[in-house]
Amino acid sequence: MDNLDDLKAIWHTAKTDNLPSSKEMIKLVKGFRGQKLRKKWLVIILSLALSCLIIIALFIGQFKLVTTFIGGGLMAASALLLAATNVRSLKRFYRLDDCSNLEFLAFIEQTRQNQIYYYKKTMVMILLLCSIGWGLYLYEPVRQHTLWLIATYTGAAIYLAIMWFIVRPRTFKRNAEKLNVITRRLESISKQLK
Repeated sequence: MDNLDDLKAIWHTAKTDNLPSSKEMIKLVKGFRGQKLRKKWLVIILSLALSCLIIIALFIGQFKLVTTFIGGGLMAASALLLAATNVRSLKRFYRLDDCSNLEFLAFIEQTRQNQIYYYKKTMVMILLLCSIGWGLYLYEPVRQHTLWLIATYTGAAIYLAIMWFIVRPRTFKRNAEKLNVITRRLESISKQLK
């Protein structure tokens, strides 16, 4: 009987001030899920619209060089690849409806692994296709004027360097930190439950 009293005493002295309630946890999971789904649908819609816009521009425009069509095709392909990647991950988020803390923690860890893969492989492929396509697409309008050619490709190179080496890593770090905050909170709950 003393054992039971000791356990009760330990249980009552455990600090749970920083632990969220069950309502807060449901709100956290639903908020995370809703935010990710909105972003994914927005990316899908915008990338499909961009792909369609590029293809329409290729058909309507009076382009003469093959490089313009190849460049436009590569940019459209990169937009379609981005849409396909996000469509594929939608299923995981729709399945995240009613789960325990440990299941949500496993989901967050899988999301982290997917982010790392996306950052190292998929995003590199998408940016590479888009960059090459953009370079080829820009050639026809500026090829006859050397100054315009140099200015256009210099501006494009600077823009791509900023996107590649500054924006991309910062976005990855910001998204990783958001997952870390959720993970730390869930791990503190899991430790309390053990």
